Amino acid sequence: MKQAQGKLIIDTTGQGLTECTAEVAQWVLRQGISTGLLTVYIRHTSASLVIQENADPLVMRDLEAFFRKLAPEDPSLYSHTTEGPDDMPAHIKGALTETSLTIPVTNRRMALGTWQGIFVFEHRTRPHRREIVLHLGGEEEDLNEGE
Repeated sequence: MKQAQGKLIIDTTGQGLTECTAEVAQWVLRQGISTGLLTVYIRHTSASLVIQENADPLVMRDLEAFFRKLAPEDPSLYSHTTEGPDDMPAHIKGALTETSLTIPVTNRRMALGTWQGIFVFEHRTRPHRREIVLHLGGEEEDLNEGE
């Protein structure tokens, strides 16, 4: 069994979904693990990770709109307001989504569905640099197989 760990930095543009599927896929491919389990973890409390449709941008727009309504940026609703009107709603959105994802790896590729992508869901108004930790454990590919 082989294990690998790495990190990605994802720059967001402010509130919304930033796809990072390609960056994660490239990292997985470089590890030489053919079959295993990938954990993707975000080291923040005001951003999260989601697996979501990556074909129609309207899906992302609708998700963002739904979460804005669910946790409005209204300081009169919250006690924690010292970091700005977007901070407590960001924590609520983060609590309702995920800080980590687990994805099977098959033939050195993530076993995502046809329309699935990995996204950093930025909950703050300003752009941020988000750190993603990747951990992959599994079986190395047999380079001599078939000879």
